[in-house]
Amino acid sequence: MTDDLTSAAPVELILGGGSLLVQVGRDLNTETERLLAPYDLTAQQAALLLHAARGGATPSGLMRQLGTDTAGMTRLLDRMQAKELLVRARHPGDRRSVVIELTPRGRALVPKLPPVFGRITRQAFTGFSAEEVAQVTGMLRRIVDNLASEPS
Repeated sequence: MTDDLTSAAPVELILGGGSLLVQVGRDLNTETERLLAPYDLTAQQAALLLHAARGGATPSGLMRQLGTDTAGMTRLLDRMQAKELLVRARHPGDRRSVVIELTPRGRALVPKLPPVFGRITRQAFTGFSAEEVAQVTGMLRRIVDNLASEPS
C-alpha cells in the first residue's frame, strides 16, 4: 500500500477496531447467529455442516474453509459430535486420517441452512444491483488475497 493511498483512506478503514469492515463482519455474524439460534448452531457450525455434507471432508480441509486452527477445529468437532451432528470416521484411503461424516440428525439440518444464509445475503445487499454485488465481492476477495500474501 502506498503512502498516498494510506493518507487518502478514510479514518474508518485505517483504525482497526473501528473499521467499517470489522463492523460489517460483526453485524453479519450477529444476525447470522440470531437466525441460526433456533437450530442450536453457530455460523461456524452451520458452515461446517454444509461443507461436510458434500462428502470427503477432512479436519484439515475444513480448517482452511472455516478459518480456524487445529485446536479450534478439534473443539468445534468435539462440540458437534457431542450434539450428535457428526462423527469422525477412518479415511478410506489413509488410515492415519479421518473424514467427517454427518449423522442423520446433522443431515436433517443441512437443507434448513442455505435459506438462512440466503436471507442474510438478501438483507445485506438490499438495494444493490447485481453489478454492485459483483464489485463488492471482487473487492473483498482482493482484500483477502492481499492480506494472505507476504507484505511488500
